[in-house]
Amino acid sequence: MNLGEEIDKALDFVTVISFRLFGHTFNINETLVISWVVMLILIVGSLLLTRRLRTVPRRPQALLEAAVEFLNRFSRQQFGRRAKVYGPYIGTVFLFLLLANIIPVLSPVGVSFGGKRYEPLFTIKPPARDINLTAALAVISILMVLFGGLRSRGIKGWAKNLLAPIPLMLPFNLMEYIIRPVSLCLRLFGNILGAFIIMRLVEAVIPFAVPPVLSLYFDFLDGLIQALVFVFLTTLFVAEAVETDEIK
Repeated sequence: MNLGEEIDKALDFVTVISFRLFGHTFNINETLVISWVVMLILIVGSLLLTRRLRTVPRRPQALLEAAVEFLNRFSRQQFGRRAKVYGPYIGTVFLFLLLANIIPVLSPVGVSFGGKRYEPLFTIKPPARDINLTAALAVISILMVLFGGLRSRGIKGWAKNLLAPIPLMLPFNLMEYIIRPVSLCLRLFGNILGAFIIMRLVEAVIPFAVPPVLSLYFDFLDGLIQALVFVFLTTLFVAEAVETDEIK
C-alpha cells in the first residue's frame, strides 16, 4: 500500500452497522461506535469509583476526590457562584476528549512476516478526526455561552451587550456566535486529524520501533493538549458570557 492509499484509508469512515427504518437507511460509522465506547468507559468507571465511598478514603478514592476538588476550585475561579451549573459540563467534556484522543493507542498494529504485510483485524481511530463530532461539541459549547449570557444578564442585558462598546459593533458581536464554534471545531479537528495521518504514514514507512515512540506524543501528549485547549477556550467564552466579576 503506497502513501496515497494510506492517507485515503485514514480519511475513510467505515460503516459498522447499516439498517433501514421507515424507508430510510441509517448508517452507524466507526466514529459513533468509538464515541459510544468512550462514553461507556466513562460511565462504568464513574460508577465503579463512586460505588463504595469511605469516610477515610483509600488511594483510588483520594485521587478521585483530589480531581473533583481541583475541578470545583477551577470552576469557582472561572464561574463564581454558577460553578455548579457549568463545572460539570467542563469536566465531562475534558474527560471525554482526553479518553477519545488517547484511545487509539489501544489499537493493534499490523505486522510483517515472510515478506508479507498483515493488517490488524480492526483499527481504533480518534473520533475527533470526524468533523461532525467536533462540530457537535463546538455547537454545544456555544449554546452554553448563549445560555450563560441570557441567564446571567437577561434578554435585555444580553441584547444591550451586543451593542457594546458602541452600536456599530453589533454585526461583529453577532459574528462571534459563528466564528467561535467554527474556530473550536476546526482547531480540534485539524490537530487530531493531522496527528492521526502522520502516525499512519510513519507506520507505513517505518513499521518497527519508531511508531510506539512517536505515539507518546501524537496520541498521549497531543491528545491531552487538544483536550485542554478546547476546554480552556470553552471556559473562557462561558466565563466571559456569565460576567464572573459581577457574580463572585
